[in-house]
Amino acid sequence: MDRQKMADRIATDRGFIAALDQSGGSTPNTLQAYGIPAGAYSGESDMYRLIHEMRARIIRSPAFNRASILGAILFERTMDSAIDGIPTAEYLWKTCNIVPFLKVDKGMLDEADGVQLMKPMPDLDGLLDRAIEKGIFGTKMRSVIHATSGTGIAAIVTQQFDVARQILSKGLVPIIEPEVTITMADKAAAESLLRDEIVRHLDQLPPSQHVMLKLTLPEEANLYRPLASHQNVTRMVALSGGYDRETANTRLARNAGMIASFSRALTEGLSASQSDIEFDAQLGKTVSEIYAASCAG
Repeated sequence: MDRQKMADRIATDRGFIAALDQSGGSTPNTLQAYGIPAGAYSGESDMYRLIHEMRARIIRSPAFNRASILGAILFERTMDSAIDGIPTAEYLWKTCNIVPFLKVDKGMLDEADGVQLMKPMPDLDGLLDRAIEKGIFGTKMRSVIHATSGTGIAAIVTQQFDVARQILSKGLVPIIEPEVTITMADKAAAESLLRDEIVRHLDQLPPSQHVMLKLTLPEEANLYRPLASHQNVTRMVALSGGYDRETANTRLARNAGMIASFSRALTEGLSASQSDIEFDAQLGKTVSEIYAASCAG
């Protein structure tokens, strides 16, 4: 796969990134929202089969197209699966011209000092090597900020950048995702600390190294705009973070330099019981709205 073409598309084209990387912990809720309750399947393998079928249905839809969607973030099992007999990452790029990313974190530790750091990833090098073989362009890793703790936020950003350097050494582009919980009473204060801490770490990267940032939609519009223009940032994307799609789109449209990378807001309104015509119409409406909000800034 042509990595330079992927890099150019991510850096310059209009559109957004679809997050199709729900992990084992969030999959039951995703299926429930899709109209498949826990009682409808038996065991983990059946659950993962159903979530892959949902993701494949989304990717196959004519509404899921290169005109609006730049990239898609995959769960490891999705990367290892296929669509119509073609490995998922290859299908995305060669069939859809959509850049494939991979979620690489293994979940988070219990909260400490107001944050949840990522669990250790001792097998990360091996996973990255497999990702390269599968045609993956970049990675994503999530940790969460629950409180306005200067030391906690510093620790979470340090960990994100430490892992990012390991990913960069393999030639992949890391998406750094320190999520801020949207229910925090002092969310704006935490976001200001987070922005400054990210700038400090970006300034330590050599000019040749580029990362992407995935951030919660901020309370103060354009708070993160300086990050989008930083020489080491390829693209800055926003997570919906629990906001419904309408709220997420409204907030996104107020933030220049940010495009969407929504998960729940992307699949909102989709159902296993919908006909293909109904499914494609709903997804088309959703994609159009998210694309418009991503281009508004």
